[in-house]
Amino acid sequence: MMSQSSAWRCSVCGYVHRGDQPPAMCPICGAGREEFQAYVEPEASPLAATAWRCLNCNYEQAGADAPEVCPVCGAAKDRFEPEAPAPAVEQAGKDVGRILIVGAGIAGISAVEAIRRSAPDAEIVLISKETEGPYYRLNLTRYLAGEVGTDDLPLRPREWFAEQRIDFRAGLEVAELSPANRTATLRGGEAIAFDTAILAMGAHPFVPPFGGATLDGVHCLRTLDNAQEILAAAKAGEAGVVIGGGLLGLETAGALAKRGADVTLLESHAYLMPRQLNRTAGELLAARVRELGINLLTEARTDQIVGDETVAGVALRDGRMVSAGLVIVATGVRPNSYLARRAGLEVDSGVVVNGRLRTSAPHVLAAGDVAEHLGRLYGHWAASQYQGGIAGMNAVGVDAEFGGLPPSSTLKVMDVDVVSMGISDPEDGSYDVIEDLRDDVYRRFVFHDGGLVGAILFGDASVGSAARHAIETRTDLSALLASRPNAVDVADYFAAQ
Repeated sequence: MMSQSSAWRCSVCGYVHRGDQPPAMCPICGAGREEFQAYVEPEASPLAATAWRCLNCNYEQAGADAPEVCPVCGAAKDRFEPEAPAPAVEQAGKDVGRILIVGAGIAGISAVEAIRRSAPDAEIVLISKETEGPYYRLNLTRYLAGEVGTDDLPLRPREWFAEQRIDFRAGLEVAELSPANRTATLRGGEAIAFDTAILAMGAHPFVPPFGGATLDGVHCLRTLDNAQEILAAAKAGEAGVVIGGGLLGLETAGALAKRGADVTLLESHAYLMPRQLNRTAGELLAARVRELGINLLTEARTDQIVGDETVAGVALRDGRMVSAGLVIVATGVRPNSYLARRAGLEVDSGVVVNGRLRTSAPHVLAAGDVAEHLGRLYGHWAASQYQGGIAGMNAVGVDAEFGGLPPSSTLKVMDVDVVSMGISDPEDGSYDVIEDLRDDVYRRFVFHDGGLVGAILFGDASVGSAARHAIETRTDLSALLASRPNAVDVADYFAAQ
């Protein structure tokens, strides 16, 4: 049985790490061990005569008092309200049968952990297409940069799965899923029966339909195998091109530059990260990128990748040619929804789920990058971790609901703190924007109806966790706004929380 374990929360970005000790480095934002604080994670329990409901995510906890911290979303004790007993539902502790989890990324592992906490006797089968054990995918760019080694990547050691009585099968792929028969058929023909299934297959790189994408020397970065292939191909001093100036493109370009490569980064928009940043922050980031020795080209739209059998460069639509012996395509991802679509589940861009992360088939749930909730694909680590835990709880009858998360992005390779969350660049005048730029530190706070709804922090992200908490809990900040604060005042307020 997996007993109540130690957990640690990053004070910068909110990432929750489970283990006896905090990690040496946060896999999301790069904060050091000293930025982690002990995190109380109570056991999930069935509803009793006295129960408490989290106002953020609807997690329900039995007991005479509310928990200090919500184990699902991290909300504080004051975000719980007393709740009358609910109608009986299947609860943890009863025979929940066999639960099949397809995918061993953070969503799948979080589901496993939630199931084992809530239902110690549940039979768990975990299928992973990758041959490696589960690992921190966010650390792949740090691995490229030489900042961490393969020993720093695993989410859980292999022996943990045996200790927790988890039937972990690596290097296998589910080829067919039958929700009606509750069976999954592996590529080799083996059929696995299940009582409940959780789909956590993640996503795959999206490569635009330009020519030359299959040439030798063209890569994407999504898996550890991809990272090792890139390292084998990268040579110090050799010209490399990264197509795409989003989070992954920036981190990949920064990692290759640290390895000594001559890197050109291509961004099709006028400034970097237009989905997460405004022009001011985007241009500050561009200046930092160039300081690292990266040749940044904005409004650079790829026409095709050129070469015979091996890549020779990238041709742009404006006629320019960028020579390169290595090209990394970092133009986004798409959900791995093919299995669900073939199974007859409702699929839009991703596998459509409700607030309890159930799909159109009652005994099949989905979480992480493959799941689409209220028309939205989150595509980031925190949401996948959060959704995986909720899916695992619901799979064993512990009622929990995913209420959504504000968009959030954190750079972790460029040697500068950049955090974007929520609505950071509103398009109408109904929002109050408080911003300030001084000493290469840019702060932008966006308020609406007395509450914080978004922020951009560049150069100093120390109040990121408190700001994110204010957004997620819809904290009333009317009194703060009444004092007509500047951006430094707002940052000081959050620093004191």
